This record gives sequence, structure tokens and C-alpha cells, in this order.
Amino acid sequence: MARKTDSADRSARKIRLLLADDHPVVRRGIEACLCKYKHLEVVGEAADGREALRKVKELNPDILLLDIGLPDMDGVAVTEQLKREAPNTKVVVLTMRRNIETLQRLVQAGIRGYLLKDASPDEIINAIEAVYAGDVSFSPDVAKMALHQYVTTGGRVTPSPIEKLTDREREVLKLIAEGCSNKDVARALNLSVRTVETHRERIMRKLQVHNAAGLTKIAIAHGLVSIGSGDSD
Repeated sequence: MARKTDSADRSARKIRLLLADDHPVVRRGIEACLCKYKHLEVVGEAADGREALRKVKELNPDILLLDIGLPDMDGVAVTEQLKREAPNTKVVVLTMRRNIETLQRLVQAGIRGYLLKDASPDEIINAIEAVYAGDVSFSPDVAKMALHQYVTTGGRVTPSPIEKLTDREREVLKLIAEGCSNKDVARALNLSVRTVETHRERIMRKLQVHNAAGLTKIAIAHGLVSIGSGDSD
């Protein structure tokens, strides 16, 4: 069914949106798409996870359009915190990732939608409207992937190896995967180098990898970091 575009069919109240993506060009593009619709209002933007959390509390948007590879916090952590602290704001993920384990973690965290960045403007608008109305919305490819996983596993959720890590270990893993040295990680997290080395050893043992390349691969696969510092998620 085609999406209605006549403003007479819209609710008088605008849907208030916050955009969270670490790439300014992506934010500009999404905003340019959304501003064409009078019933949508972009009330703010965020370039990292903590800024997204702060602006949700300040602006109280109806929907957060969330990139899952934000600096300092991944999409799962942002969604989990919002579910506790700002449950009225619904989260719709906008990403390039089709990873089933990342999807499972995000659904468990409480997202209401999962869209791919190659989605058409109509698909994005439809998803926003559906989620605002209390429904859920997933890109067709993502929904198909989730259904296949459900059928092949009998509905069992595949545990993520990332779940073995503490919050601090996830922070360390993210920074290592972004190319930070032990000294860089120590400086960023206000820890001693020796403490970072201990965290690193525990992370490798829990994830059963033996080098930084293996850690980076896992971090990318589970949505902690992007593929390349300049790539979009």
C-alpha cells in the first residue's frame, strides 16, 4: 500500500526526531530527506553516544534515529540506557550492518526499528510513522534474516561472545579495535597502563583470540566499531 503524503491525513502533532550519527554528511542527508515532510521535525543531532543520551533528555524526541557505530558507546549501550532513563523515546537503528548477532542484541535492548542505510526515503518515513504509532519496523532484508535465524535455531537466541565482557572490558576492546595503543587506552579511560594490559589479557582469554587483529574483527562483527575510521555505518 502506498504511503499517504497529503498533510490532511497527518496528525496535527509533528513527530519529533533526533539524529545520531558520527558522520556529518550522513546527518545532513537524512535531515534533507526528512525536512520535506511537514509532519516530521528534526529537533537535534548528536555525533556520539553520550551526546545522544544527553540530547534525548534535553529535547525529549519521539524517535531517535541511531547509528550503531557511534564513538564512545555502541548502539546497544545507548538503547539500554534510554530504555531505563527515557522510555518514551523510541529507537530506530539506521545502519549498513546485516549482522544477526548485532540485531539480536539490539532487539533485546529495546529497539523498535532496524533500517539499512540504502533504504529509500519512503521506507524511512514509513518506518518512522509505524514506530511512532506503536508498531515495529524492520528492513525487508533484515526481517528475512531474522526469520531465517528463528527457523534454523528453533527460536533460540545465539549468545554473543561480547556478552562475556564487562562494561569496562567493552570500552577497552572498542578503543583497541579503533587502533589505540595501551597508553592511548589508559589515557582515554584514566587507567594505568598495567590495568589496561590486564583488561586486554582478560578480553583475549574470554574471546579466545590472540592478537589485536582478532579483537578488531570481533568488535566490527558485533557493532562496537566501524570498518575503518572514516567509513559510514
